[in-house]
Amino acid sequence: MVCGQSGSKSGSVINVAPGDRLGTYWGHVIGGAQFANDADHPIAKSHKGPVMAYLAKVDNAASASTSGLKWFKIWEDGFDTGSRKWGVDNMISNQGWTYFNLPSCIAPGQYLLRAEIIALHSAKNQGQAQFYQSCAQINVSGSGTFTPSSTVSFPGAYKANDPGILVSIYGKTGQPDNDGKPYTIPGPKVISC
Repeated sequence: MVCGQSGSKSGSVINVAPGDRLGTYWGHVIGGAQFANDADHPIAKSHKGPVMAYLAKVDNAASASTSGLKWFKIWEDGFDTGSRKWGVDNMISNQGWTYFNLPSCIAPGQYLLRAEIIALHSAKNQGQAQFYQSCAQINVSGSGTFTPSSTVSFPGAYKANDPGILVSIYGKTGQPDNDGKPYTIPGPKVISC
């Protein structure tokens, strides 16, 4: 639940600066589409839901354990009631990419960056939301001073009955439009600098 199943560690750490535009790439298989016109690339279109990014400060990102880390949310893309598009729809439109800016106040040091999708197509039944996550190892430069006053742990940040996890996203028309109502994104609020 922290950084995905069967993830492998890299010895590399990516250097970034506060304010940098970061991108995460998603695909239902490693390496991109399985074949020409792969309808499930980057993810099945039915898998509507939010996309989020978290950070956890570590001493050495290349060797850090994911156990016991304190995470804070730096970005989220949930449901737009105007366009009736989900964060996953935006990711699909960008051929599997999500982009966000690293907050300008982040203190220098090494972090794990946790990117996550929660697919809600079956989430009207408890335990049926699907969680996809992966982590990257980053080194933040600069002179930021942000220290989170509130953090969460994985597992533990979400409960099976949270309104953004146990939810029927299908409206009266049968479309995954949440009936045009606001959607409560799980987890803590995004930090503000």
